[in-house]
Formats: sequence, C-alpha cells, structure tokens
Amino acid sequence: MTLRALWIISHEKGENASVRFSRRFSTVEYRAKSLAGSLYLPVPEDPVILQHLLTELGLSDSDKPYVALRDDCRYRPGAPALELHVDGPEKEALWPVLAILHGSLILACLPLVDAPPEPRPPLASLLSVSQGLTLLAGLQTFLLGSGSKPDGEGLASRLAMLPSVLLQICPLGTPLDVPPLGPPLTPTVPAPGGIQKQPAWKTGLHRGRPVVNVALLETVRSMQYGNRSRQDLWDVYGTVTCKCEVEGVLPNVTVTLSLPPNGSPLQDLLIHPCVTSLDSSILTASSVDNCDSSAFSGPYKFPFSPPLEAFRLCSYTSQVPVPPILGSYQLKEEENQLRVSASLKLHESVKNSFEYCEAHLPFFNRDQMGVVEVKVSSGQVDVSKEKNLLVWALGQKFPKSREVTLEGKISFSGPAAGPADPLCTDLTAYLKMYFKVPDMTLSGCCVDQHSVQVYSSAKPRIITSRELQSNEYFIWNSTGSAPVSSGQMMV
Repeated sequence: MTLRALWIISHEKGENASVRFSRRFSTVEYRAKSLAGSLYLPVPEDPVILQHLLTELGLSDSDKPYVALRDDCRYRPGAPALELHVDGPEKEALWPVLAILHGSLILACLPLVDAPPEPRPPLASLLSVSQGLTLLAGLQTFLLGSGSKPDGEGLASRLAMLPSVLLQICPLGTPLDVPPLGPPLTPTVPAPGGIQKQPAWKTGLHRGRPVVNVALLETVRSMQYGNRSRQDLWDVYGTVTCKCEVEGVLPNVTVTLSLPPNGSPLQDLLIHPCVTSLDSSILTASSVDNCDSSAFSGPYKFPFSPPLEAFRLCSYTSQVPVPPILGSYQLKEEENQLRVSASLKLHESVKNSFEYCEAHLPFFNRDQMGVVEVKVSSGQVDVSKEKNLLVWALGQKFPKSREVTLEGKISFSGPAAGPADPLCTDLTAYLKMYFKVPDMTLSGCCVDQHSVQVYSSAKPRIITSRELQSNEYFIWNSTGSAPVSSGQMMV
C-alpha cells in the first residue's frame, strides 16, 4: 500500500479550519498517472482539498439548507472512503479519500489504488483502505499522545516532528509494517500470548509496571411522551473496552462480567475475534425475541489473547424495567409568550451521584428570545438568547426527594430568528437530558477487579471502571405532537 497524499487538519465545527500538515509523494503520483491514463486527476492544492473535505464531512455551510455536493439526492456517502468532486459534481472524483475525525482534528489520506479508475473496484477488495485507516489511527495516537484531546503545545511539537517521523515509517509514501499484498507463502497460525511486532508508527514499547484496564460503559436512550396513548421507549447499550499495556510477551487474560441475582440476561452480544473460547449459550439471547427466564444470565467469561492496542471486547443490549430519569414537559402558548413547566424524577435504583446532569430546552422556529422568567426547585438555569436555549444545570446530586421542577414564562421578540428544525414546529418541542453517572450501570452488569485473571509472571495492575451516560434522551412536550415510533428502539 502506498499513499498519494496525507493531510492533518484542525477545525472548530468547520470554522477557522486550516491544514496544519500536508505531504505529497511524487513517485506515487507518477504511478497513479500511469495507471489512470486519460482519466488521471491530480491532487489539487491544500485550500481546495480543505474546502471539499469539510463539505463532504458536513462540517461547513451548516447555515445553508441546501448544498449540492452534500444534499443532492443522487449523492451517496461512501464513508470511510470519501470521494471529492474537486472539478464539479459531473467530473471525475478523488477516491478513496480516507478520513478520521477526533474532536477538532481531521486526519486524511489518499491511498493509491493499483487498478484503473474505471470500472471502480469494490471497496471491500481494496487492502489499501484498511491499511490506510490503520496508518491514520497510528498517527492519531502519535499526535494526541496519552490524552484524548488535542493539546495545543503538544500537538504543535508533534507536528514539527512529523516530517522526520514520516521519513522513517512511510518512506516514499509506503508505510512500513503492513501486511504484504497477496497470500502468504506459508500458512501461519498466531500463537496466543506470543510476541507481537510493534508497528513503526507506535511511539515505543510500554515501559513501567504492566497494566490491564477494563472499562464498562452503558448508554441509555429514551423517548418519553407523557401521554398514555403513546408508549414511552428506552433501551440500554453496553460496551466493554480493554487495554493491556505490558512489555514483551502479551499475557492470556480472562474477563468475567457479572449480573445481580435479579438482573436481566445480556442480549445481542457481539464478541471480539481475539476471544479464544466461548459458551455458545450466551449468544442466543436476542432483543428481537421475547427473552425468557431460562436464558443464560451469567457469569460471562471471556478468555482472550489481547492485541497491542485498546479494543472493544464485547457489546450488548439489556432490558431494564424503567429509565433512570422519568420526566414530564408541558409547553403552552399564550399570545407572544410560552408557559414552560417541567419535572424530573430520579429513579430510586439509580445512584444519586452524577459527574454532570443537565436538561436542555431548545425553542425552534421562533423569533429571538426576549424576557425569560424561570424558577427551579434545584440547580440553576443559564439562558442563551442567541441559540434560543435554556440550560438547566442540576449539578451532581438530586435533592433528597429525588424530584426537581421548573416553571417559567418566555417571551420572544427581535428581528433575528432562532434556530430552525423541520420537526419542531408550533408546540412540537422537547427537553433533552445530558448526564453521566460514574461507578454504575443500569443493568447492574459489572467487572470485579478480582475476577480479571491474567496468566503472566509480570503480575500487572488491574484497573476496572464502569459508568452510565445518556444518549438521545428526549422528553417531549405532552401538550403538542411528537414523532412516535411503533417499534423497538434499535441501537
């Protein structure tokens, strides 16, 4: 696999975007020209690439309701392999442009396809796509260091090092330590727990005390209508992520997930291929069918030989009897103002200790906010008149009663119109919850530190964690219409 070009771009939601680093490889471009013949499309300058890449990723022109290259009905997005029509929608396109987004950072590259551009080969047959994404993921780790967010000074220093780093890991546009093209000369079987070759784009082998980190994250979604004629919906989706940092020989590890005695069996389990053996009975529970009490309810044991990088060990869904926060939202219109009323109740089974908890009340398709008179029983309200948004910050705890209320009046005036949403017209409105609860899962699923077994003489430190957070958690106005789904919410 070889690269025609590579770009590192920084942006803030499509604004103040700039190309921080770019590199083109002339020898690879010569090969691309020979392969394409008369259909050859050269790589344009950085400003052109920046403009089309932001449009393709939906990060620019957010204020425009229609952009032809983004919204035309003939357009078919092909992530992760994007196509950039740099000479217009009817002309040839740069393809496949691979891109990884991480916060305000975009890493993109254009690998060489060793085939004529017409007819275009199937994406699944191109080894260069998976290898290019692997390289971008490695560069992402290098640029971000140990943090999850781009650090200004650290990012600048690593970008300054990038030319010399690329000279070592990607000479003449060819990344090192990637699987060779074609089948191997002799069949090889990976030995569990063996020494894995360190990719060239990794910053170095792990030094220090070995660590095995197991993190369990559950996200809960909800649609609550406050109307008996409409059924409230909610679901729980869980993921278990592992990272093994050891020096030399990687150990064999067994992670065990446990449920409380009255917990519902985990459903729709998806397991990482590194798991070496598994009881097939744990894979039969599905949210499509009615889960009976005879389904496997744990403990769930996953023996595996870990890869070098952090990976998702498994994912699952779970049925829980009630959502963690039950809410009611009423919105009534009186002349040129709205009367707002909301109440939230934290369920008794949920730990009353939040990392954060907020309720956002947006008002779409209206004039700019004028006078706002709001009273709350707990927390505080911030008003963003530019965004026609009320942010109800509830802090880290509900009161002892586990109930909070909001009452108020809002008037609208001024020439500037508020944000638009084709769904939220008239009294169709919602309250959206954002929260995170550390050291808790809604299903009760947990990974005990002592249940993680590591078969190694190094005796690594075991770190386990779990948390619950919201995702698309809506409470709709009960006095207005709302979009209703008759089926089960799908992850």
